[in-house]
Amino acid sequence: MAVLVGKQTRVVGQGITGTFGSLHARKNIEYGTNYVAAVTPGKGGQKFEDKFPIFNTVKDAVEKEGANTSVIFVPPPFAADSILEAIDAGIELILCITEGIPVRDMAVVKDALRKSPKTRLIGPNCPGIITPGQCNIGIMPGYIAMPGRVGVVSRSGTLTYEAVYQLTVRGHGQSTCIGIGGDPINGTSHTDAVRLFNEDPDTDAIIMIGEIGGTAEEEAAAYIKQYVKKPVASFIAGTTAPPGRRMGHAGAIVSGGSGDAQSKIAALKDAGIAVAPTPSEIADTLLKIWQPK
Repeated sequence: MAVLVGKQTRVVGQGITGTFGSLHARKNIEYGTNYVAAVTPGKGGQKFEDKFPIFNTVKDAVEKEGANTSVIFVPPPFAADSILEAIDAGIELILCITEGIPVRDMAVVKDALRKSPKTRLIGPNCPGIITPGQCNIGIMPGYIAMPGRVGVVSRSGTLTYEAVYQLTVRGHGQSTCIGIGGDPINGTSHTDAVRLFNEDPDTDAIIMIGEIGGTAEEEAAAYIKQYVKKPVASFIAGTTAPPGRRMGHAGAIVSGGSGDAQSKIAALKDAGIAVAPTPSEIADTLLKIWQPK
């Protein structure tokens, strides 16, 4: 087992008939991910590259093909509506890759998620999720991952890849890797992901990657301190970022005396989490505190 996705996952792609979406949907399918439908309004009745049907609505994909997971490549002005449509259709897991969704739109989505506890959103502005050897949804390069027992959660797409690759070249695979995205309002937090890994019997250790802005990492540290007995290593990006200036992700801004790297690192260390000093030392930092069986 792993968390959230695996061989049982049945994916509907929203917006995968566009250039960007189709490129990554093909890569996901080549990896072995079970896409069962696509949704593009106005193209219902056609097929996606003769592989599976295209529907006008997510509801049709759920009712006719049993889709339980959606990946969204819809452009920013329409992406929030696509998330809401997936929620209304009863999709259990939604991954939104789209970057640049207005914060006001995501506030509406967040409210809808509170009213639909059976649906989980990962993203937006995220690379997706991969359970190595079973299922890869989004834009993560599948070839750098290998099956194993380390859970990875990260706000940064590229640092997710960095941690995964470091583990793989050292001979240690991953249970599931979750890119939660770096927007100010997202669906799944560090704490949510850590809780999943903590409860997963096939995850023995955790890597958590954060960055400046917000308090999500501190909240996760408090949860880890109280509940998690598994080894946890972390890295916080943005130690040299000037105060008050957004760096990279929309959520990576330090303001009001909170959200800086130093406060996050202090909270992590207080929780007994090993903190890597540089991105190149993420895997080695974990291996200093974790002895694989």
